Amino acid sequence: MIVLTHEDVAALLPMREAIEVIDAVMRRVSAREVELPLRSVLPVGGGNRMGVMPGAIADPACFGVKLISLFPGNADRGLSSHRGAMVLFEAETGGAIAMMDASLLTAVRTAAASAVATRALASETAETLTLIGYGEQAEHHLAAMLSVRPSIGRVLVAGRSAEKAAAFAARAAGEYSEVDFASGTDLKHAVEQADILCTVTAAAQPIVMGDWVKPGAHVNIVGSSIPSMREVDDRMVHRGAIWVDYLPSTLAQAGEIVDMIAAGHFSERDIRGEIGALLSGGIAGRGSKDEITIYRSLGVAAQDLAAAHHVYDRALELDMGQHVTF
Repeated sequence: MIVLTHEDVAALLPMREAIEVIDAVMRRVSAREVELPLRSVLPVGGGNRMGVMPGAIADPACFGVKLISLFPGNADRGLSSHRGAMVLFEAETGGAIAMMDASLLTAVRTAAASAVATRALASETAETLTLIGYGEQAEHHLAAMLSVRPSIGRVLVAGRSAEKAAAFAARAAGEYSEVDFASGTDLKHAVEQADILCTVTAAAQPIVMGDWVKPGAHVNIVGSSIPSMREVDDRMVHRGAIWVDYLPSTLAQAGEIVDMIAAGHFSERDIRGEIGALLSGGIAGRGSKDEITIYRSLGVAAQDLAAAHHVYDRALELDMGQHVTF
């Protein structure tokens, strides 16, 4: 077994490579060339949770499980809200071949999935990106959006804390000198300006309203991953054309969609389809320049497996990681 640290994963999974890995595996998800049980979530006290995400994919042939702690308060300690381990098994004999840090793997593959959807759905001339949230996912979504839409010249960062939003914008400006950054707490104003909008918060109740979004914008809804949480209101769901990562998990775990179906205000038929089917040409994409497009991200184990296998292959090539007898 190879054991790979956070630093190893950072070196072996750059964003541009991660985007192509996720693009390929999402096509296989929609072709049902995967085994993806729904994520199990266990309360562990204090509003914290542990998630268990098993899965198997055919190409590359592997299976595994991600064990991930979800601790929203970690940001105040300077830690990722998602901490855990990814264990990868090979398909020929069932051996465990790698264990790696899951926090960075999760952050990168999630942002890469949003980038894949943005590349397929957003205007090619998008100029303004708005990030609602300023944590780890905002950092990686910024890198991901700039990777697929180099036309972005302005980034607005908004959230509850003016200080945290400003600190994020200042750090990002030092890294991306060609982009103009602004920050604040006026979510409505920031959303109204967006050609591309990413919601990457731990909000339990809607904080972004559909009426704020301008025609033609693309929205990545990312932060809420259990049915009791939602970042956007009903109006967002009604106004936008929605593509998802994996329909079974959307219908079980996407809070705004679960709520609206239960209330009789929305149905499965109103979802355009899975992003992998769009990438493969099985369903249509954006219908007009003024259509609001939405990617509802929950994350699936196939993304973790494909990303982990890519990291494993690169580690073998570069002789990285700690090799242990297991």
